[in-house]
Amino acid sequence: MKIEDKSLFDKENIFGLGKENVEYSDYFIGKSYINPLTSLDKTTLFMANVTFEPSCRNNWHIHHAKNGGGQILICTAGEGWYQEDGKEPVSLVAGNVITIPANVKHWHGAKKDSWFSHIAVEVSGEDTYNKWLEPVDDEYYKTLK
Repeated sequence: MKIEDKSLFDKENIFGLGKENVEYSDYFIGKSYINPLTSLDKTTLFMANVTFEPSCRNNWHIHHAKNGGGQILICTAGEGWYQEDGKEPVSLVAGNVITIPANVKHWHGAKKDSWFSHIAVEVSGEDTYNKWLEPVDDEYYKTLK
């Protein structure tokens, strides 16, 4: 369900907005927010609710790993997009689960007219690291429907 009004979105966003994601703001177009759900001092599995304001998306990026790794997105509120390099974009709504293999170039974020949240699950692996790449082209993004 598309939700442009933030107060309505906040009622649907059951895992909470969290804090503005300033640490990674260089890799996002628009504002994003992060609410950690687990702590790496208590578990090896990191999960966080990530919220995107309308039109916000992250840059193309890759979750590298020698073995294992990757990311899982569990969509929780609003509507968004996910796209792997060379493939068509996938429309996302609450309840969708996206499994992103390690070493796959991709991006994800909100639709231009909706807030969007997903739980990001960082899959453990060997020699894991993220490589941030170029922004998603504005003109291309505006054509997504």
